[in-house]
Amino acid sequence: MDGATSGARVSLSTVMADVSESNPSRATSRRISERVSAIEESATLAVSAKAAALRAQGEHVIGFGAGEPDFATPAHIVAAAEAACGNPTFHRYTANAGLPDLRQAIADKTRRDSGLGVEASQVLVTNGGKQAIYQACQTLLDPGDEVIIPAPYWVTYPEAVKLADGVPVVVDTDVDSGFLASVEQLEAARTPRTRMLIFVSPSNPTGAVYPPEAVAEIGRWALEHGIWVLTDEIYEHLVYGAVPFSSMPVEVPELAEQCVVVNAVSKTYAMTGWRVGWMIGPPDVVKAASNLQSHLSSNVDNVAQAAALAALTGPQECVAEMREAFDRRRRLIHGLLSAVDGVRCAEPEGAFYAFPSLSGLLGRPLAGRTASTSLELAEIFLDEAKVAVVPGEAFGAPACARFTYALGDDDITEGIGRIAALVEGS
Repeated sequence: MDGATSGARVSLSTVMADVSESNPSRATSRRISERVSAIEESATLAVSAKAAALRAQGEHVIGFGAGEPDFATPAHIVAAAEAACGNPTFHRYTANAGLPDLRQAIADKTRRDSGLGVEASQVLVTNGGKQAIYQACQTLLDPGDEVIIPAPYWVTYPEAVKLADGVPVVVDTDVDSGFLASVEQLEAARTPRTRMLIFVSPSNPTGAVYPPEAVAEIGRWALEHGIWVLTDEIYEHLVYGAVPFSSMPVEVPELAEQCVVVNAVSKTYAMTGWRVGWMIGPPDVVKAASNLQSHLSSNVDNVAQAAALAALTGPQECVAEMREAFDRRRRLIHGLLSAVDGVRCAEPEGAFYAFPSLSGLLGRPLAGRTASTSLELAEIFLDEAKVAVVPGEAFGAPACARFTYALGDDDITEGIGRIAALVEGS
């Protein structure tokens, strides 16, 4: 993405348009396949890159874009990686499906943390959660299969479905429903072509958490209709107050034979850059996905796997400490956003995102400019306040925006303060 000279306005809408609009040359040159040409760049990474470009020019940008903890990876995990570097075994190819010790540790951790009992043979270690989602879709979907995805959704879900020649079927939710999809909505979206539901709780981007009874009801609905569930549990440890985390195959044990669980060390242990995730599923599905991975990437980086093993089997106090900090920041950002005139913000119950409705700011002059979409509003925030947020269009939820609170308290206060000042001064 191109940067902007000091004092010039940054065209975030141009960046997003470059991400989503078709390239007229495709039809004539066919240099790039239609499948890959149709992929939309991750909007969260696009916004973060634009903010980084401005920082490189000396601008003090507060970035609420990419969702990654601002903590360093805990020291005992780093030490395990350093030790692994000296192990000659790790200088060679290892088992495609993951180091045996790590697969067993993931099975043990899953039983310990969510109550789901699985064998190590049901675990496939992948290059982050994204690869697990991609491989699950490739393994389970045939061309034309429909996949129900509640919106707001994480930006990668529809793309992974489309790359498997599946058809995303979006079910809209809103701030009034707490961004929770009902069984009635899911049933209304179901057709004879429905193959899968993608489910995430706690949610990226909304921070919503489905209560156990809702998780069970959705699971029973999927079981009744023979629908696969891909459940993303990457934020399982990031729930706050008395809100519980619920794993769907635990709430509905009979669903385990048509359910794939995706997880990773990235959010819980501040290890986004280490790229270690996994999928858990029925043995035949995991074996098929492992065969795919043998041709796609082979084993995940051995040193990163050793680090992940230390994360799952070592001291867990770091998890509680980071969750405590996120909880404090959650309450801080919710209070600050709720105080901004024209902003409606449901209190997030999990993950580390707030997802306010900005509809009250649309059509209002801000610094002499008027936005009709959250995309245009995000551009105004970046240009006039040097605050980067991800517009709701990226998540299938126009008129909203995602604010991560995985950044320091001072930056949260400063960033929301700039937006408040922009609104109040207009």
